[in-house]
Amino acid sequence: MKISYNWLKEFIDTDKTPGEISTILTGTGLEVESLEKVHAVPGGLEGLVIGFVKERYQHPNADRLSVTKVDVGTGEDLQIVCGAHNVAAGQKVVVATVGTTVYPTVGEPFKINKSKIRGEVSEGMICAEDEIGLGNDHAGIMVLDADAEVGSLAKEYFKLNDDYLYEIGLTPNRADATSHLGTARDITAFLKIGIKKPDVSAFKVDDTSRTIKVVVENEAASPRYSGVTISGVEVKESPKWIKERLAVIGIRSINNIVDATNYVLHDLGQPLHAFDADAIKGDTVIVKNYPEGTTFKTLDDVERKLSADDLMIGNAEAPMCIAGVFGGVDSGVKASTKNIFLESAYFNAVSVRKTSKRHGLKTDASFRFERGTDPDMTVFALKRAALLIQEIAGGKISSEISDNYPNPVSPFEIEVTYKNIHRLIGKEIPHGEIKGILTALDIQIVGETGEGLSLKVPPYRVDITREVDIVEEILRIYGYNNIEIPTQIRASLNNSQRPEKDTVQNLISDMLSANGFNEIMSNSLTKSAYSSNLDTAVKILNPLSSDLDVMRQTLIYSGLEAIAYNTNRRNADLKLYEFGKVYELKEDKYSETQRFALFISGVDKPEQWNQKAKAVSFYNLKAIVDGIITKLNIGDLTLEDSTCSKFAWGMQYKRNGKQLVKFGKVSADALKKVDVDKEVFCADFNFDMILMAVRKNKIVFQDVPKFPSVRRDLSMLIDKAVTFGQLKQIAERTERKLLQDVSVFDVYEGDKLPAGKKSYALSFIIQDSEKTLTDKAIDSIMQKLIYNLGKEAGAEIRK
Repeated sequence: MKISYNWLKEFIDTDKTPGEISTILTGTGLEVESLEKVHAVPGGLEGLVIGFVKERYQHPNADRLSVTKVDVGTGEDLQIVCGAHNVAAGQKVVVATVGTTVYPTVGEPFKINKSKIRGEVSEGMICAEDEIGLGNDHAGIMVLDADAEVGSLAKEYFKLNDDYLYEIGLTPNRADATSHLGTARDITAFLKIGIKKPDVSAFKVDDTSRTIKVVVENEAASPRYSGVTISGVEVKESPKWIKERLAVIGIRSINNIVDATNYVLHDLGQPLHAFDADAIKGDTVIVKNYPEGTTFKTLDDVERKLSADDLMIGNAEAPMCIAGVFGGVDSGVKASTKNIFLESAYFNAVSVRKTSKRHGLKTDASFRFERGTDPDMTVFALKRAALLIQEIAGGKISSEISDNYPNPVSPFEIEVTYKNIHRLIGKEIPHGEIKGILTALDIQIVGETGEGLSLKVPPYRVDITREVDIVEEILRIYGYNNIEIPTQIRASLNNSQRPEKDTVQNLISDMLSANGFNEIMSNSLTKSAYSSNLDTAVKILNPLSSDLDVMRQTLIYSGLEAIAYNTNRRNADLKLYEFGKVYELKEDKYSETQRFALFISGVDKPEQWNQKAKAVSFYNLKAIVDGIITKLNIGDLTLEDSTCSKFAWGMQYKRNGKQLVKFGKVSADALKKVDVDKEVFCADFNFDMILMAVRKNKIVFQDVPKFPSVRRDLSMLIDKAVTFGQLKQIAERTERKLLQDVSVFDVYEGDKLPAGKKSYALSFIIQDSEKTLTDKAIDSIMQKLIYNLGKEAGAEIRK
């Protein structure tokens, strides 16, 4: 938000410098992001002086040029070649001396240099209006009044006042501060001085010859609607002072009527709209909703289809304006307009916000209405604007003020205790100072006891509805810097659960990054087309777009979108990982789960002179998954086949019957949704389960065994349905103490084996940490393993 220092001073009587005001604003919560000096016109007329043309004669080498001698108050006359037809001796003119940079109305700035023009020396430039940014006239040089002082600065002659512009980072809750008046309120409260509001006592109704009837059909969306008619106005260019005032805050001048409404908008924070009264059919303004699909052309000449939920300002025949958002092309003020109907309203913030987003229209008016305007400001702003229009456009007030306000908005009633004020602020502030701050903030004290205060908060302070909000207001005006930091801190320290989430996440991230993976971070909002079951999806009530209408239920599509993005930019060999939350609706309750996903695609290693490029496979993924599980020391896992709509095939690790991770090849259907046409392998971890598992791990020191381990191999014939995981579980149950590891080193399936059978070769590592194993003990263990594998898995040992 942009605020002018000179404009602010119309509301406050202070000698504080722009820098001091900046400090005050930031201290009270209106953070000043930048403060810069600005000029009413580009360049501020720096280097331009008033000169007197002492002589003028025809250029000897050019018919259309003149040579002049100009006194600029330095004691030495300047010779200036001038091309203007109206230059003459005896004139007071504006002169740009050598070294000055001029800023024309149209075109780029340029520097004045001493030069020769057709053989004659020229030591400056006599300026036209458009050459120095004061207007658009280029008919000739500017001829000033005879009383202009030679040698004086042009900016002093034209009475240009330098200004300072504040860029304020306005937080969404401070709807009250979206104007110079609102910003001034905080300054006056801090400085403990009164605020100067514009005087509208001169407003009077001249006659009622042009009364426009107002009908409000949707009072919920338009709680208050005020209007007045002004007849006989002259639409023309705005006076210089109002154009300069608007230009400082970046508002382009349009005409005097529109400029007046924009001025009051930034002055008081109340949006206004001026209609051409002669374009109002039936002399009736109707505030209502139109049928779904009604077409309406806005001021930007775009034809839009209205929603039945859009509040409109219409006449007896057609809509004229999208309420609180944008005007219509047919009813706006034109150069031929003579009579206007001036609107000042209070619209429902939610209604305006939805309409603004629906049509993709962001205006200064919608910005304020969406956050909440002051329902008590409409008539005051209307009078302020009407007086301003009469001043700069003429005309007469030709109707009474129409004010439809059937259900006045009540102030917020809040009880606050001194005990809570002191407790939350951390310092005891005198009661008198608390009451002074509240009164300065326009908060009415309606009751007081020894315990606290009963307050009424004006409706424009939509951010103050609770006791804690009152405490915040007191603190920010009292000053955060005035709260001393205590020298003693009293606290009870609680042991947090170990390990911390960030510690585990960083451990995994470091491992993956060291193995060539890159981390991605994706939006939690995604498209409903990715949801396998929309009934369990968390839907967004007011989505930004159709592609961001639900909360994600899986990280898989986030990763696939990143793969598609990179692949389209010729970065096809990818190793990605992401930590994030997924969301679901279960039995009318919302739940969120921490997940962690891996993605690999393309080739594992690039082609080199001694090896060919090799595409990634499921086993590359499984190696990483096993590496993470080993790194985190998660045990008691079972390995099973996994079936999932997002995987063509895959496996899963379970712990205590719950899925820890599923991993495999992403299905063709899932790839098609994201437009990926290459193989992708993915692992999807339940990060909450990882944290639970790691939390229960105990770090135990163990010496390296002194006694050797022994390896024994078994080759067996088993059914194809039997998995290695089942065989490993049987072996571990058979010998819990001495069996250290089980692995498979050969698998064979072929026509030399019986139908439905396969051959597995397993290795068993056996070790006793207390003694060297004997052949008898080892054989005993192997016999138990052979027996149990045969009994439970139907394994036939091959000899």
